[in-house]
Amino acid sequence: MDILKIILPTALTFFIGISITPFFTSYFYKYKMWKRSPRTDADTSEAFKNIHNTEHELSTPKVGGIIIWVSVLLTVCAIYILSILFPSEVTEKLNFFSRSQTLVPLGAFFFAAFIGLVDDLVHIYGYGKYAQDALIYRKIKIILVTLIGIIISLWFYYKLDFDSVNIPFNGDLYLGILFIPFFIIVMLATFSTSVIDGLDGLAGGVLAPVFTAFAVIAFVNNQVDISALSGAIAGGIMAFLWFNVPPARFYMGETGMMALTVVLSVIAFLTDSVLLLPIIALPLAATTASDIIQIYVYKFFNGYRVFKVAPLHHHFQALGWPREKVVMRYWIVSVISAIVGVILVLVS
Repeated sequence: MDILKIILPTALTFFIGISITPFFTSYFYKYKMWKRSPRTDADTSEAFKNIHNTEHELSTPKVGGIIIWVSVLLTVCAIYILSILFPSEVTEKLNFFSRSQTLVPLGAFFFAAFIGLVDDLVHIYGYGKYAQDALIYRKIKIILVTLIGIIISLWFYYKLDFDSVNIPFNGDLYLGILFIPFFIIVMLATFSTSVIDGLDGLAGGVLAPVFTAFAVIAFVNNQVDISALSGAIAGGIMAFLWFNVPPARFYMGETGMMALTVVLSVIAFLTDSVLLLPIIALPLAATTASDIIQIYVYKFFNGYRVFKVAPLHHHFQALGWPREKVVMRYWIVSVISAIVGVILVLVS
């Protein structure tokens, strides 16, 4: 029954996502929900200009993440309502909306999705520096994610009694009140991986194995509701990916990436596997690291560039890799790293 509880929401979210996409796609294109102006960035290199601001990038809707969180929302509501209208041992068992396991991650997921949607709409319908993703607006997003992290970390610490993290093969490390800033740092680091949303199918293909891995980890930990939620999110991502293989019908946007990265960090803490997150989500970690390295080396070493273009996936493009090759190889690495992460959890 526990296996069915995970498989059902995963499959249901996928098919709901597939079903609602034509409606949302027509809406996205009818109202031209893509960026109005090209990106402005500190990187003025010719390689950067060749990769970004293409006609495809400026004419493809950037709110595709709506497909993911709406399909998850409909799945959660459908199964929950079913358990209310037709109460039985089976329907109540299938319901994975629970205060003890999924209330916090679902709240974080939808709240972050809403903030991300507002951000996307500003870029779509706004004008001037805000519409061009100016640095000041990126700082505002960081502040908002920090506030989300503060709220959730306080809940973890005071309501759920989280005050330690598990070190693989070495037991728990007690942090006490330091758990709160540690949680915030992890959430910000995970959110920073949203820079991976830059190529057709890249973000979806990387994140689907990550959430699948956490579905397995949660199941092994006997956190079946979290496992079902992780599976549902993976199903929503796969529905998004179905329409996002090259050429992309829409991009995930902040409404997708912010929601997914925030809930990913929450699930990592709930499953007590947060220190394995950089392994399970290796492509995300590597992409963020490449951006940080590029920025600091460029700043402190007289404009020297470690990568032709950062983040890492654009570096491979600058080397001459076709977009599809970059995406496919990222998918392969993501699957392998997710499997390795699960194995480490099982044997630790």
